[in-house]
Amino acid sequence: MRNLKVRISYNGTAYHGWQRQNNNITVQQVIEECMGKILNAPVTVHGCSRTDAGVHAREFYFSTAVESAIPCPGLVKAMNALLPEDIAVLSCEDAAPDFHARFSAAGKEYVYLINNGKSRDPFGYKMTLFYPYKLDDERLDRAAELLVGTHDFAAFCKAEAKEHLATTVRTVWSAGVSRDGDTVTVTVSGDGFLHNMVRIIVGTLIYINEGKRTEDDILRSLETGGRDLAGITVPPHGLYLNRVFYTGKEKTENENT
Repeated sequence: MRNLKVRISYNGTAYHGWQRQNNNITVQQVIEECMGKILNAPVTVHGCSRTDAGVHAREFYFSTAVESAIPCPGLVKAMNALLPEDIAVLSCEDAAPDFHARFSAAGKEYVYLINNGKSRDPFGYKMTLFYPYKLDDERLDRAAELLVGTHDFAAFCKAEAKEHLATTVRTVWSAGVSRDGDTVTVTVSGDGFLHNMVRIIVGTLIYINEGKRTEDDILRSLETGGRDLAGITVPPHGLYLNRVFYTGKEKTENENT
């Protein structure tokens, strides 16, 4: 058996997230069906994350055990020929037997894109959040930095998800807000993320911009876990899994950027 480490990217608009479901089409299902046709055998793949419906991935990894001797370049070419246009295989390599796309990951980086122009983009409306009111990106960048460090992020987690978690403590390596013209980007990286964590972080920053929350509310939310101190959960279509880190070197480089 070979253990493969495969890197892909996808537009999540048409999918109900990554993870296989009984009644909805997902990225995992499409990948497994594609590889099953190529290898003429059932295939199970393990993703690095469970992205929600409508969430995109610029970089996503999965691992899978296969008996096929097809070289990685040939497998990449065959998969890209069969997959729909909103999923692309970027690379493939033979990995160590104990490599697992999810459990071997040291951390991840997410970005959330906001169209802060005066008019919505009819071509990118499923790829960014349209927010036509002026965003003070410099103030929000300073507010985002308050999240850096090891904290209990219970206030930034979907309520139902907390019931199944051993802990809501996570370490955020970096968090910031930047602007390029009308596009405002929120970037957060860390060792792990709770369900809806980045979307609630973005919603909290928007509430700070609107005067509905303050920087002190962020600090209090980290101390108390009070969900009412954070902001709304913004829609999924502006969220991207941007990078996945598998080594300490990658983590250090990310902290220095």
